[in-house]
Amino acid sequence: METDVADFSDLRQQAEQLTAEFDSASDLPRVNRNIAQILEAGSRLLSKVAPISQDSTDVRASILLGTKGYDVPKISQKLEGLSASKTFEPLEPVKDTDIQSFLKNERENALLAVIEQTRKHTFEESERRHWECMENEWEREKQKILNTLRGLNQETTDFQPEAESFAVDPVSMHGRSNLNNIEMAYARQVYMYNEQVLQGSIRPSLVDAFSDVAVSLDDKPVMDLWEQVRYMVDVPMISSNSVKESRTDYRTQAAFVQKGKEYLEQMYSKHIQNTIYSNLQQAQLGGIPSTYNQVKSYLNVRPPHIKGLEDGHVDGHPVWAMIYFCLRCGDLQAALQVTEKASHSLGDFPAFLREYVTDEDNRLSAASETKINLHYRRIIKNQNDPYKRAVFCVVGRCDPAEDHSEIADKIDDYLWIKLSQIQGDSDPSRQDGFTLQRLQSLLYEDFGESHFNGYQNPFLYFQILILTAQFEAAIEFMSRIDRLLCHAVHVALVLYELKMLMLPPSTQAQLLIKESSDEGPLRRLNFVRLITMYTRKFEATDPREALQYFYFLNDLRTSQGENLFMSCVSELVLETREFEMLLGKMEPDGTRRLGAIDKFHHDTQRIIELVARDTENKGMFEEAVMLYDLGDKHDKVLELLNRLISQVVSQPNTPQSARDRLRAMALSIAKRYRERNNEGSRSNTSTFYLLLDLLTFFDSYHEGNVDEAFEVMKQLKLLPLTADAVEHKVNAFRHYTDEVRRCLPDILIATMN
Repeated sequence: METDVADFSDLRQQAEQLTAEFDSASDLPRVNRNIAQILEAGSRLLSKVAPISQDSTDVRASILLGTKGYDVPKISQKLEGLSASKTFEPLEPVKDTDIQSFLKNERENALLAVIEQTRKHTFEESERRHWECMENEWEREKQKILNTLRGLNQETTDFQPEAESFAVDPVSMHGRSNLNNIEMAYARQVYMYNEQVLQGSIRPSLVDAFSDVAVSLDDKPVMDLWEQVRYMVDVPMISSNSVKESRTDYRTQAAFVQKGKEYLEQMYSKHIQNTIYSNLQQAQLGGIPSTYNQVKSYLNVRPPHIKGLEDGHVDGHPVWAMIYFCLRCGDLQAALQVTEKASHSLGDFPAFLREYVTDEDNRLSAASETKINLHYRRIIKNQNDPYKRAVFCVVGRCDPAEDHSEIADKIDDYLWIKLSQIQGDSDPSRQDGFTLQRLQSLLYEDFGESHFNGYQNPFLYFQILILTAQFEAAIEFMSRIDRLLCHAVHVALVLYELKMLMLPPSTQAQLLIKESSDEGPLRRLNFVRLITMYTRKFEATDPREALQYFYFLNDLRTSQGENLFMSCVSELVLETREFEMLLGKMEPDGTRRLGAIDKFHHDTQRIIELVARDTENKGMFEEAVMLYDLGDKHDKVLELLNRLISQVVSQPNTPQSARDRLRAMALSIAKRYRERNNEGSRSNTSTFYLLLDLLTFFDSYHEGNVDEAFEVMKQLKLLPLTADAVEHKVNAFRHYTDEVRRCLPDILIATMN
């Protein structure tokens, strides 16, 4: 017992010690509660968190469902009668020898598995389609915002009054235009091109037209750009059902390679001439004008400072350097002339070069190519003369991995060597050779724009892509630089008109995409998005010019099958609200004054109807009335006018109000429809003229002309003015349309007053 007392004393002492540790030096009051108070506080807390009883839940559910018209007791009985035990309870075990039950169970298991799998697949497909729809909608909105921001980011420039307008009917642009001088020059050429197309004349060359723009700008990089485009589009496309088949045909690819080489050779020949004429005294140019003499003079000015040049000299210059520069200028006969002068020291190479020059495609036979490649790997590759190695690689298409950095220190030289080493795809024995696709992948995917400092040297990177027939990638890259967007758009126009541009299957795709079915570095350019992105900048101030660009989309369709030209026109009209200028105007005599859209010889009425429908769907009902009237949709005009007038008929008429505008529009239309054949339905026509009379009634009423207003109401015979006519008028009132019945309370009040 004493031990127990001691234990309790120890516990008490320890408890006091614990409380002492929590005591602070402050004089805060302490709350002491006895056992009863603690029990009471605990019960109070328990009551606050106690779950709601089932009865209370049932009452609340009954109140909620009862207000919605549900029979709660009946529903409860039905729910209680339902049982899922038979559906989901495990199947009864069967004996091994009970085949009938075994097959029954297997069949039920199979059905349940199919149901579950179908349910799961349905939910997954629904979820996927939901997110796909959401992503497409967000993508469309994102592109609209981006295009708008791109347009707003441009500074508006003064429209030059002395420059002639090249639109059909000159219109005032309020002295401002978002087109700068370069874009205006391009737009003028686009207009002139479309004029020729619409007249059925021979289509002029867009490349020549846009090159003239570059010349007028006196901008050398832009002139070089269009010269590159001129070379690369001068390729006979193979007749095919698709652009992809034409572009990937080995003959087309070989033509692209040849044109890229020709451009680089032409530019290098000009470079040599400029160097010579800038240093005539040192060049010592003489003799018959020829590539041979030019190369000799060039080497007088720029002698190769490389040690270890082999196989002697020709006219005082290293023989392999002379051969290389003749090939670099594209003059094979000059290179052959050099080898003939030094044939005694060049071994079998003169024979190889002679075969290379005489072949139509500048290719060696398979046997010669094998022989020269073997000779290169065994001997030439390890020699010191970089010109000799380069010449062997060009003629024999050897070692495409070699960069030749000692002599190809500029991208033009590197590109020329690589293009010279490309082998065609028509020969199965050479499928492992260096192809155009491999070069494209190397430049665009392996190196990329960062390697070539694309943003610092955009014209150089564009040249690399365009000369290797990567048109879509070149255009997309240039379109990302605001000041070069106009050039990119017009390069795309040239390629599209020549059917050389690869397009994606959907107009909602990204600007540049790669289809899963496309091989190698092949890309597709969303031409529609590029055009709309460009026109977004100036469509508000220059809608006529935007129309010219939209006309290029005339042969394309949306995913819903609508003509893209018509869709873009509809959107342009709604954005700019230039209804009369673009679509025309209805004259008082009922004839339609032509708009800018009429010159394109398109289905103008269908375009007007499309715009009118879009306008109505957006809630712009007054504009929709005007457009439906322009499209001779009389019944639709009357239907919308009745709906609009009925909402304002009883209001006082104030200048510039909605009622005032609608009244003037309705009177003008009523006058024309009386003089011409009205194609509206009888119901809409009678309602329209009755609402016009009610406008007159309320005008007189609000002006205080009570007698005149009452006289109008007597003539309308709309209300019973005697007790005998009440029943007749009530029965007759049922035949009026909703627009008239909606006005009855205001009519009654005004008449009684």
